[in-house]
Amino acid sequence: MANLLRFAKVGNSWCANELVAYNISIVEQGQEEFFGGPLPAYTGPAGFMQHQDRVQGLDASSLALIKRLDLAMKVMDGEESAVNDFAAELLRAMRYETEETVIRTRKNIRFIMCGEQVYATTDVCVLDADSRILLLVQEDKTHIHPQDPEPELVAEAIATFQSNNAKRVDDLFLNPLQTTVLPGITLAGTFPRFYKIRVTADLDHCVRHGLYPATPTIVYRHTPRVPRRRSDGMRPLGNREVILGCYEAFRQTVLSQHGKDLVPPNTSIHTDSCLIADAD
Repeated sequence: MANLLRFAKVGNSWCANELVAYNISIVEQGQEEFFGGPLPAYTGPAGFMQHQDRVQGLDASSLALIKRLDLAMKVMDGEESAVNDFAAELLRAMRYETEETVIRTRKNIRFIMCGEQVYATTDVCVLDADSRILLLVQEDKTHIHPQDPEPELVAEAIATFQSNNAKRVDDLFLNPLQTTVLPGITLAGTFPRFYKIRVTADLDHCVRHGLYPATPTIVYRHTPRVPRRRSDGMRPLGNREVILGCYEAFRQTVLSQHGKDLVPPNTSIHTDSCLIADAD
């Protein structure tokens, strides 16, 4: 593996070869292991949980979600914006955006790979008040080109590690983190998978210089166990209930990365042994 040819590639061009080249593997975990316990109760717009389709009298947030879900479920050749629009709307409705965080789409991240500066581009992300990225969302675009979204998500996580550390050093006068776990989501239509991507200074160094890491990197993934087909996404209410519970649980992981002050009031935090506290 150490002799594999490595060269600079933009993050959205990463594929399974890059995961092999940098000793990265993805391991599936069950719900309780991944989230650290049972799923919490849903706290989002009530109508979105109760009604599969638009009905008279829906609250504005539920109506906005159902309209965007309808669009995201219709795969159009060459189009990806509908899924991104739905993802951003859902994250806002699920309170991922707070007084201290903001949701963005199509953010470019500078990325040093094999001695060259390239870019990784998120579909959707959550930023904190210091513009550090807390969550990455990557759409499965196999209806446009046959490429697995997972390597792209991992590339974005490594680029985020570089970017967040640069902001810590240059803007906040803090020491760079030696390791962190970045939350991520991939979306096949409206069906999500959830990820915890551990990035270390050693992995970052190897990617920057085109080297093979001696220590493997494990990315943990959870695929929601829904009662209907995955291809049905969040259309059936049974699927929707499970998936929304996952979003509730994952919000606590995302917003607790940089301190409990980012978590909305009356929200409990599930601790996770994989999360590294900021000791500065």
